[in-house]
Amino acid sequence: MTVNLSDKGIKEIVNNFDLFFIDIWGVIHNGIKLNIDAVNVLSELDNLEKEYVLLTNAPRPNSDVIKFLGKLGLDEKKSSKVYTSGQGSLNYLSNEKKGCKFFHLGPERDFGLFKSFQSLKQAKAEDADYLLCTGLFDDHGDLEFYKNFLSKHRNKVMVCTNPDLIVDRGDVREFCAGSIAKVFEEVGGKVKYFGKPYPLVYKKSSSILNSRVLCIGDNLNTDIKGANIQSFKSLLILNGVHKNEKPNNINKLFENYQVNVDYIQEKLKW
Repeated sequence: MTVNLSDKGIKEIVNNFDLFFIDIWGVIHNGIKLNIDAVNVLSELDNLEKEYVLLTNAPRPNSDVIKFLGKLGLDEKKSSKVYTSGQGSLNYLSNEKKGCKFFHLGPERDFGLFKSFQSLKQAKAEDADYLLCTGLFDDHGDLEFYKNFLSKHRNKVMVCTNPDLIVDRGDVREFCAGSIAKVFEEVGGKVKYFGKPYPLVYKKSSSILNSRVLCIGDNLNTDIKGANIQSFKSLLILNGVHKNEKPNNINKLFENYQVNVDYIQEKLKW
């Protein structure tokens, strides 16, 4: 049975857990400004000396997201808890793909991910050993373009640094790298994913996974499914990517996504 914490707040259950995996985009901020109530939750967790990881499917290194959070006004103590899907990808690429040439699918703002091996970036996909997907090109927002382009390169492996399909930047909905990876799979390509819901990102971001864990996020496909796979408890933030999908019977929504949700809250609040 799913418990609604919108009125009572997360303080009602906080003592039941030792570790919190907390999503960033859609929970801590909306891409433009911080959610002050969510930041207050982090402060309360700090006061209780609770362990938490700001676990995000962002196709950038930890350092880039920490800088962004600093610009939004989040203090260093809290932002130091960041772990990104991009960091997990970077660790893999630096070891398993060392010296391999790649073709980058994504915007220029993601170039920081491969700064240490940018000399291996190829101008043409046919010259690359693998495809590195961080999102959509700045000048191509149509998924049909990627279907046509990727169908010519289905023999290569794609490394997807963000499994999210969509994200809301303020009131504007945008496609993420996961949507490109899905298109690539549809045309017959193989994808190696980094980030939620895949188990590796949890193992790499914390050393106390055998404790009582709560995963908090707004995405049923990643945050909640990841919790289910790991047998962790979950808290879904309703005012996120699924805000326009809420049926009269919310359990029907969970059934559609084939997930179990332990707790719900309109927005993260103490």
